[in-house]
Amino acid sequence: MRYYKPHEDPFDPARFDPKDPDPWMALYLDHSLPIDDGAKRDLLLGARSRSRRWFFPVARPLVFLFFCLVKVLRVVSPKHPNLNGLLHKTIHWGLRTFVTPEGNRVILRHFHVGSELTAFVRENAGVGDKVTKWPLTPTRLKDIEPDLFLQHDLNIFNFVIEMNAVLRAEGRELMPPERIDFSMISDEFPPFEEFPRKWCNFVDVQTAVEFYTPIYALMLPRDDFVRASSSLQLDEVMAIYIARILGTSYHMAFVKNGHPLVALSTLQAGYRLMMHGLDSEAMHGWLRVMKARQAAGLPLDPANSGTPH
Repeated sequence: MRYYKPHEDPFDPARFDPKDPDPWMALYLDHSLPIDDGAKRDLLLGARSRSRRWFFPVARPLVFLFFCLVKVLRVVSPKHPNLNGLLHKTIHWGLRTFVTPEGNRVILRHFHVGSELTAFVRENAGVGDKVTKWPLTPTRLKDIEPDLFLQHDLNIFNFVIEMNAVLRAEGRELMPPERIDFSMISDEFPPFEEFPRKWCNFVDVQTAVEFYTPIYALMLPRDDFVRASSSLQLDEVMAIYIARILGTSYHMAFVKNGHPLVALSTLQAGYRLMMHGLDSEAMHGWLRVMKARQAAGLPLDPANSGTPH
């Protein structure tokens, strides 16, 4: 595979060579997943980087061995050490020092996507004033330090518990509202700070996630890490909520992280974290498509030519 200079666009179709097609260019031009164009570019730049292609496979066995040692430690001492504050400062330092700007954009963007998906379900479920709201909208790496990752995990579980408690108490199920509210779904997020691009900022997002997963398990109590790992499988739950609101399940084809009723091993958390990010981007992208169709007066379900919602 050819490597390009920083000013060259590896996804420019003008560079297409039918005798040596670039797989990453094919994925960039492919529109089977409705994810944001900039997010896809950042993700693919990481996937085709030297870090992902060479550093990741070499480092992964060592990271896995370290992870196994951490798991043994957590059997012996499930509650200590509890270094949540230091963990988030370490993540901030590591991202700023080693990770590419593309990787840092993918990570900070995920919190905006997650907050908007939760807000979409909450408002269209009619429980907006009855459940806790804690949107996470970081624009700087420094914003990670006030427990950003831990709060992200807490938010999704708190939301599932509080919303379903309200629906059960009121004897209701999630149903399509008279008119679906897409106002919380943004086409663009607030601009992020300019991330460092020094010689040491070479690590792609997937490699960074693989390194951070055992560090997360080491510095948080076992229950906090298991909850964080389990939260990665709530994508399918959120997708079902969205399907009930939209009245269409088309987007369920995008979600591949498994239902949490069958828990996966925490040793797979790094890979599932990447899938969680992709699932979230796909669901958010689909809601942006639905928002545009509603604004144009088109039916929300592309397969339905009936009356617009």
